[in-house]
Amino acid sequence: MSGQAPVAAHPEGTLLRVRVVPGARATGVAGELGGALRVRVAAPPVEGRANAALLAFLAGRLGLRPRELRVEAGAGSRDKLVVVRGRSPAQVSAALDLG
Repeated sequence: MSGQAPVAAHPEGTLLRVRVVPGARATGVAGELGGALRVRVAAPPVEGRANAALLAFLAGRLGLRPRELRVEAGAGSRDKLVVVRGRSPAQVSAALDLG
């Protein structure tokens, strides 16, 4: 994941590289690390709860419904690729304060 920007164009909108830290006290963005957006989620990494919490959090920040995002790769890993449908990389970057 290193050497890349956290956001990239995707045929459906934007591809977002995310590094998830499950089991945190609160859900929130924790900066960037190695070309990925680092997000702490309060949910445990059990039965897809952390993925659901991640998508709900990102959807809220982007003004979308959780179903408008999906984990494209890495569902069982901390490193994930999330597709954000209907938003450009610039819109995603602005909504997530990625400079």
